[in-house]
Amino acid sequence: MKPTINIEYCPKCGWLLRSAWMAQELLITFTDDLYAVQLIPSEVAGRYIISMGDQIIWDRKREGHFPEPKEIKKIVRDQIDPERSLGHSDR
Repeated sequence: MKPTINIEYCPKCGWLLRSAWMAQELLITFTDDLYAVQLIPSEVAGRYIISMGDQIIWDRKREGHFPEPKEIKKIVRDQIDPERSLGHSDR
């Protein structure tokens, strides 16, 4: 079964576009490997968490910054297909 990635974001902080951009990047890169990328408006102020299944792969508060798409792509790739090349994102 293909994994679903959840992006939980704070709508009051204006992070919908950032979340949609990240979802787009993941869907373009992993077209055949993901079931879905869900955008989930959080009721918790300041939240920006990306998870795959029950595993949190990025928490803005824990990491201290927003992820770059290449950071998330590498984490996702390492989980679903470690041998796959991400081209320029691997550099």
